[in-house]
Amino acid sequence: MKRRVVVTGMGVVSPLGNDVNTLWKRTKNGKSGIKTLKAAEFQDISTRIAGYVDDLAIDQYMEPKEQKKYDRFTQFAYSAAIQALEQANVDFETLDKDRAGVYIGSGTGGLQTVLDNHQTMLEKGKRRVSPFLIPAMIHNMASGYIAIQTGFRGPSYAAVSACATSNHAIGEAYTNIAHGYSDVILAGGTEATITPLYIAGFSKMRAMSTQNERPEKASRPFDQDRDGFVMSEGAGILFLEEYEHAKQRDAVILGEIVGYGNTTDAYHITAPDYRGAAKAMQLAIERAGINKEDIAYINAHGTSTPTGDVSETKAIKHIFGKHAYKQLKVSSTKSMLGHLFGAAGAVEAILTIKSMQENIFLPTTNLENPDPKLDLDYVANQATAGAIPYALSNGFGFGGHNAVLAFKKVY
Repeated sequence: MKRRVVVTGMGVVSPLGNDVNTLWKRTKNGKSGIKTLKAAEFQDISTRIAGYVDDLAIDQYMEPKEQKKYDRFTQFAYSAAIQALEQANVDFETLDKDRAGVYIGSGTGGLQTVLDNHQTMLEKGKRRVSPFLIPAMIHNMASGYIAIQTGFRGPSYAAVSACATSNHAIGEAYTNIAHGYSDVILAGGTEATITPLYIAGFSKMRAMSTQNERPEKASRPFDQDRDGFVMSEGAGILFLEEYEHAKQRDAVILGEIVGYGNTTDAYHITAPDYRGAAKAMQLAIERAGINKEDIAYINAHGTSTPTGDVSETKAIKHIFGKHAYKQLKVSSTKSMLGHLFGAAGAVEAILTIKSMQENIFLPTTNLENPDPKLDLDYVANQATAGAIPYALSNGFGFGGHNAVLAFKKVY
């Protein structure tokens, strides 16, 4: 019999706040975290906006000497993990650490560390490369470092599937607990990619918005004037726990994960095929043991790209049929946060849980000129109230990776 899996702690680092309550308040009110990239090194790139983190009080979480050893993606993850552990009120003395794991992914890993050391090698020679280069850059170091700091000796894993990364991490952690292999797992994603190289690369793909004059308006999911996504950074971490384990220690339950769908398009390296996304949603619903009509809300992948938003809308219509036009609401919080890549799904999962707790459908901001091809209820521009018994959170990545999480409200 499959065990129930609940969320008892959440933590976040984001362009819209470095704690869950700040993030929630700002997204609920439709605020934007997108800003101009002012550094000279960005000025000859067609995209000069991003959702970057410049106000994290990292000293609250990590000693200065530790900060020097680890890339920002690990620093972000650790900061969010500490928040999640504190909210979950974990007793490290009584917790069975052999049944406690860490599943934290990253789409890119320690990119800035690689760039800095490559420059050092070119300017000063190979002998000046840092001995911390490899442990700082590898994708699994966020999971590894957090396991070391917490003493969690259960399964440790780092998903790498582009924009679907943290949905995969959370989904696989959910499956591990549900099947009885672990009692608790810290799960999510982290990303720190705001660099000239990364932005230049996506600019050459013509995948990002070039609406530099109005950064807060640049991310426009489902809008006719959308011209690409906006890159962002940060981390989202959830403390997942087996239901009876949480009840036994009187933990406050924030929400429940009830389903997980995981598919691959097997179609194209960057262009989506709606059938893969649709199948992932279908599997999440089936594995949750619910009907599609039970879903009241979808936190969409909704990147603000011309083809991606069309494909996702088509997938939703394919699965939900008439229900897509009746009670179902769909919104993209990337309209405010931008796209956090490997951290996107985890931050959006946190927002989905908060939406269910507070009975509020978060808005898709900047939806001012609706695309006639996109005709669902995208909660345009302003949050609305309503009950959300079940919700989906979508994550679709380059390479055709699809991961969908199904959540249930806990009353």
